[in-house]
This record gives sequence, C-alpha cells and structure tokens, in this order.
Amino acid sequence: MNIAVFASGRGSNLMAIINAIKEGRLNAKVALVISNNSNAGALEIARANGIDALHISRRQFASDEEYIQKLLHELKTRNIELIVLAGYMKKIPPEIVREYQNRILNIHPALLPAFGGPGMYGINVHKAVIDYGVKVTGVTVHIVDEEYDHGPIVMQRVVEVRDDDTPESLAERVLKVEHEIYPQAIELFVEGRVVISGRKVFIKDEN
Repeated sequence: MNIAVFASGRGSNLMAIINAIKEGRLNAKVALVISNNSNAGALEIARANGIDALHISRRQFASDEEYIQKLLHELKTRNIELIVLAGYMKKIPPEIVREYQNRILNIHPALLPAFGGPGMYGINVHKAVIDYGVKVTGVTVHIVDEEYDHGPIVMQRVVEVRDDDTPESLAERVLKVEHEIYPQAIELFVEGRVVISGRKVFIKDEN
C-alpha cells in the first residue's frame, strides 16, 4: 500500500513508520512526505530514506483551489491509498477529506474525545492532562473527518499519569507509545481489517 505522511515537525512518528517497514512489521511503502514547514525534520528524514519530500504550504498559492489541486495532483501521481498525519499542524482541507474518505489517519497524544480539539496539540495536551488531575492519559489513532480530533477511533492505548510527572516527562512516555501503535494501526488498513460503520470502527479477525 502506498502511503503519504503529512508532518510539520521533527518527524519521529515518520521515522517509526519507516523503521516498522524496514523491520517487516508494516507491509507498506511511504511514497510521499508532505510538510507545510520547509525546515521540518520530517523532510530531511524522507530525503535521507529516498522518499519524495515536498514542502507544500497554502501561502505558496493564490487561492485555496490551487493549493488543493496541487495536493491532489501529488497524491494521485503516486497512487496514494492512505494518508497518515504525523504531527501535522494544519487542518486538512475538506475536499481532501472527502476525496480520501475513511483513508486519512491521525494520531493524538490523549484519549479522545478528552483533551482534543483546537489548540490541543503537543505539549499543550500534556499540560492540560496534568492540570486536570486525571490518572490516565494515552494515545488515540483515529480517522480524520472535517472536524478536529473528531473522526472514528481505530485504536487507543492507555498511559499512566504519575504523581511526579511534568508535561515534558509525560510527553516522552506518550510519544514512545505513539511510535508503537501507529504502525500497528496502519497495518490494519493494509490488511483490509478495518470496517467503519458510522462512528464505530470494527477490526476483523486475521482469519
């Protein structure tokens, strides 16, 4: 399966996906990496691994339509079957969401629907978790729809919140879990085991 990874930052989840492919845990090919940030580490990781890496930002285009058409052109040229958001800090245009309905994944560093929505990204999430005093947080892989952090949930994993946690220490432990479960969730799509019914996601048995 050809996948495209959208990333805005250093690209640690991208690296986890690439490693899973190299180790045979994920039967997919990262055919394209797109970033809205020309200095993103994710672009460097992609180029170092022989993957097409493109800086595409809305600011480069005169209109939304031109921007969307550019994204669609690059995706379709490479026969992209699944889009994977890995720390992508821009909302995906509705036209892309509709074109790739139920074929865009995102990973969020909390147990959605808690601690999601606009402004809930990165360290902000972990600060909110600690301030609220919850005892567990975690990681959610979900399908992207036209609202922030709203689409059907594919997979979740719990992470304990320790009494002495700082946002930074919690973020570090949560990120390790992200690296574990994101390739697993992608592989479910590769194997055709994901069944979506309304807001519910069912995982078919391997047999």
